[in-house]
Amino acid sequence: MADGYHGGLGVLLDGRRLSPVQRRIAHYLSEHLDEAIFLSSVELAERAGVSQPSVTRFAMVLGFAGYPELRQALRPLVLAPGAGAPQESLLRGAIDCEIRNLALVRERLAAFPLKELGEQLAATEPLPVVGLRVSCGLATTFAYYARRIHPDVRLLTHGGSELVDGLHAARRAGAEWVVAVVLPRYPTEAVQALEYAEKMGLRVAAITDKSDFPAEVVLDAPVGDRLVFDSHAAPLALAMALVEAMADAAPLRTRARLEEYERMTDETGTFLTGDPA
Repeated sequence: MADGYHGGLGVLLDGRRLSPVQRRIAHYLSEHLDEAIFLSSVELAERAGVSQPSVTRFAMVLGFAGYPELRQALRPLVLAPGAGAPQESLLRGAIDCEIRNLALVRERLAAFPLKELGEQLAATEPLPVVGLRVSCGLATTFAYYARRIHPDVRLLTHGGSELVDGLHAARRAGAEWVVAVVLPRYPTEAVQALEYAEKMGLRVAAITDKSDFPAEVVLDAPVGDRLVFDSHAAPLALAMALVEAMADAAPLRTRARLEEYERMTDETGTFLTGDPA
């Protein structure tokens, strides 16, 4: 079975009896290995003309837990010193992935209920924002900008009883919505806290990469998975679009708060002016 395949890939295939569908995947990998190591399982399936589950089964036939583990094993065949593909290829592949992710969000903008959700979030006070672990960074960025235009944004980035207490306090104070950032890997306590929030009567808007995430409104954007750790350019763009929608929903308040913020920063010298050198 290994005959005719890329040397390293041939070693993995040696002695394996593949189905016709799996052979299509093997052929594509052999002919496009330098490109395939940067593809997701969905992208590889599309290029090879098979289904995504077929890609997963192919990886498992080769002894891997899933496609990400197979892809990781194949990368040294291309990226190892002397293999003809410098480290720059990995970084370029990661950036290319993010460009595709952003293009996907752009194509789907009309499908997102940004205007309607922006109006709802602008009207609710307070507005709790949840983001645990890796999602903390994006949640913090969203909350930082939302505070410039909204009078009461409450950032919740710690789990356990502190998270539940924060949601309770927000609900008692009149909150109707909670914005949650939930990106891989998905913290169990974040999902459980949002389920509890719904029981309290809070409506959940989630910024995530899962279209089937259990929330009333889901704003989903893919994450970049080419490097050791995920990158979140597309979810960030979607989060900033939501802030924009909130600003547009209350234009007079937005203008007043932004002007007040500018006066405050000028008076306190918050930011450098002119040439810092």
